[in-house]
Amino acid sequence: MAFERFKVLTFDVVGTLIDFEKGVLDSVRALNPDAAKDLSDDDIFKPYVEGRDLFPGRSSQAMADVYRHLAGKLGLDAADNTAASFQARILQHPAFPDSVEALKRLRSRFRLVAMTNADRVTFQSYSHTLDNPFHDSVTADEAGTPKPSPLFFAFNRGRQSAHGFKQEEILHVAQSQYHDIGVARELGYKVCWIERRQGQKGFGGSPVPPQVTKPDFHFSTLAQLADAIEAEAGTAVPNRAAA
Repeated sequence: MAFERFKVLTFDVVGTLIDFEKGVLDSVRALNPDAAKDLSDDDIFKPYVEGRDLFPGRSSQAMADVYRHLAGKLGLDAADNTAASFQARILQHPAFPDSVEALKRLRSRFRLVAMTNADRVTFQSYSHTLDNPFHDSVTADEAGTPKPSPLFFAFNRGRQSAHGFKQEEILHVAQSQYHDIGVARELGYKVCWIERRQGQKGFGGSPVPPQVTKPDFHFSTLAQLADAIEAEAGTAVPNRAAA
């Protein structure tokens, strides 16, 4: 399958472009330097995923409650000021090392659209971290529902249709099998799995999917996707949809 058939790349943000797992782990350990020092990554991720399920609200507000749940399960500091610090740190989660440069390369050829379960406040911070690469964006609070709801994808499909783009011209790029790859494939999208956890056991800070969906394209980094597209294109003129 050729990349040249696509005009739009839609992106999951948190976990695909922003390394939220590192952000969560670093925050928990920084806020609990003694109590968390012997906790494994999975020890922390398990109650984090539970907490996010219990408190699925706007990411710019709900993460303090997620932290309180996590802290209660692990015997960590659950004081209000500590939970507030965890909430504030959500906005500072780092990009993966390859994200900014790869997005710049992809932007020269495609229309880039963010599709994120973050709310608009949190997304604005992440977009700034990524050097504001997107032509358009859809957040969970605007769509009225988070992924993996098909309604989120329908909201974005209508939005891109208004700009003249068809579903078959869209490639959805994501890390999460649970939130993105499975549902996008079921809805008829072509999908690219950026397997950021390649070589690691389990699903880390994301829920376990009902099954692992085979993608149309599969890379371990976003830079590898950009490399593959450029290798296919050679000296081809960048896609006009990005203009």
